[in-house]
Amino acid sequence: MPTAAAAQPSTHPSVLQGYLAGLGTVFIWAGFILISRLGGKTALTGWDIVALRLGTASLFLLPFSLKLPAGTWRDKRLWTMALFGGLLFLVLVYAGFKRAPAAHGGILLPGMQPFLVTALAWVLMGARPSRLRLFGLIPIAAGVACVAMPQILGAHEGPSTLAGDALLFGGSVAWAIYSVLVKKWAVDAWLLTRFVALASCLVFMPVYLAFLPKGIDQVPMSMLLLQGLYQGLGPTIVAMLLFLRAVAILGAERTGAMVALVPVMAGLGAVPLLGEPLTGWLVAGLLLVSGGAFLSARLK
Repeated sequence: MPTAAAAQPSTHPSVLQGYLAGLGTVFIWAGFILISRLGGKTALTGWDIVALRLGTASLFLLPFSLKLPAGTWRDKRLWTMALFGGLLFLVLVYAGFKRAPAAHGGILLPGMQPFLVTALAWVLMGARPSRLRLFGLIPIAAGVACVAMPQILGAHEGPSTLAGDALLFGGSVAWAIYSVLVKKWAVDAWLLTRFVALASCLVFMPVYLAFLPKGIDQVPMSMLLLQGLYQGLGPTIVAMLLFLRAVAILGAERTGAMVALVPVMAGLGAVPLLGEPLTGWLVAGLLLVSGGAFLSARLK
């Protein structure tokens, strides 16, 4: 039987891999918020960015999807999850980033997920949360209130962001529904990743090409490549694999606590990269939402 000292080196690399995978997930998700907002500040329409993401992801995933399990394309559950986690989420979020800053996206997208998932799991699955978990959600509600406060008090400078915030919140609700359905129906993650991208692309692309406004010809090729490759491969595929790896090694609670860093990273990154200001209200909102997300991931 090996000694504790001898066994120790074999466990450390695995734990380190878990934390590296978790940090990779955090960076990619924070980057998704920043790059989506960057695209929103260009002549690209939200429809363009949806098309670039779905088109790139589908081209990459198609060779891995030629032999999906029998009955996949007739599965109503898969189509329902593709509607919420694919089309509805993407359309609302990219439209929102045309009108709201990246820090708001950090708060209303990953920051609101513990709050929304808990509420929807209670409604859809009867999973009543514990008092401790509800306690952890209080800072999230307070953080969202901080973001809204300048608009309520009339202290916000520049164009109103309420429409963009509403769209981002709608996208967050769509993703929370998707997350609850994934847990309820226990669908294989790799099958779901492929189906959501391909099904969403099949539905969206004909409508986009035939009817929707486009601004692709008004931006440089470098922006098209950035949006297509990052959006199509980063959050769609790479972050999913890294997240699953982190959960397998560290567990859902510790991984969820790491993901709580996303709002703060996105908010801070938007200052040098996008020139977006950090007001006192916004800093308070970012800290409260991230702290609430951390607590909700740790408390049962």
